[in-house]
Formats: sequence, C-alpha cells, structure tokens
Amino acid sequence: MLDGLPLAPRIEAGRLALRPPRPADAALIDLYLGDPRVARMLTAIPHPYPPGAADALIERALAGRRSGPLYVMDASGAGGPDLVGLVFVNRGERSGEFSIGYCVGPPFWNTGYATEAVRAVVDHLFVAGAEAVTAVVFHDNEISARVPIRLRFAYEGDGETFCAARGAVAPVWRYRLERARWRPS
Repeated sequence: MLDGLPLAPRIEAGRLALRPPRPADAALIDLYLGDPRVARMLTAIPHPYPPGAADALIERALAGRRSGPLYVMDASGAGGPDLVGLVFVNRGERSGEFSIGYCVGPPFWNTGYATEAVRAVVDHLFVAGAEAVTAVVFHDNEISARVPIRLRFAYEGDGETFCAARGAVAPVWRYRLERARWRPS
C-alpha cells in the first residue's frame, strides 16, 4: 500500500515480471548501478557506487523504507536473466501523483525492456488509482526520453536537477501523464 494505493508486489509485463528485489540481486545491482554510464543518468545514484549500497537498497525496499516500491525487471520467465534493470516508484509532489525512474543494464540496452516495464508499472499505478505519473530524463539521455514519449506522457518543459554521480545540477526534460490521457495497454 502506498498513499492508499494497493500496489502489487509483482506485476506481469510480457517478457518481464516486475518483482521486489531479493538479496541475491545485489551483485547485478552493484554491477549495473556501478557502471558510470548508468549512474550518471539517475538522480540519486552516486559514482563510484559504494560497497554495500545495493544490499542497503534492497533492505530498504523490502522493509518499505523507500518512498515507493522498487521493482526488478526479471526476464527469467521468458528465458532471459533474473535481472535486466530496475524501476523506481516514488511519491510525487502532489497527492495522487507518483514519479517513476528506470534503468536497464548495458547488456540489455535497446531491447525494449524499459518501455515494457514502465508501461506495466504505469498501467498498474493508474488501475490502483493514481492521478498522475511523472518522469524526468537528463538531456544527454535521448534514448531514455523515448520511453515516456512512447507511453503518451506530455512534455512539461525543461528543468534542472541534481545528479549524485555527476556531483552537479544537470538539465532535464520533465514529462507527465495524467489519468485522463492514459490509455491502458
């Protein structure tokens, strides 16, 4: 349950199952979030990624000490790996609003996993009662910007946000999908 929304711990999404992280996921989370190409595209992931940070992330997620669920993109049901990426869901700035972040490990870039996963999580949020979902993408990550665009998010404008891996504020594009504009998959 997040802000009164009954969120499922597991969401089925075509080639993926979106599930809670497991302690066994720590090594791959360390590998992917430790990659500077990934870390610099996420707001809160430092680089270098500290030892034990993946274990702490998993522990916080499992204990419900995040501002929303953390979903692992698990492709094992379709013959792929147990972990290809992550989807972060957080409370938004307004009531009924949620922000979504996502990353895919470099071996799985340009496979459609991010779009598939984000679509399933967004659908789940709206079915559960969310009013809006937002996403922020750094200007130098044009490929990731395709995900909210494909899912009919409206471009809200440019902005800036701090990026821990860069140690600086960087320009971003802001996207928003209102319940009225959402089309279920």
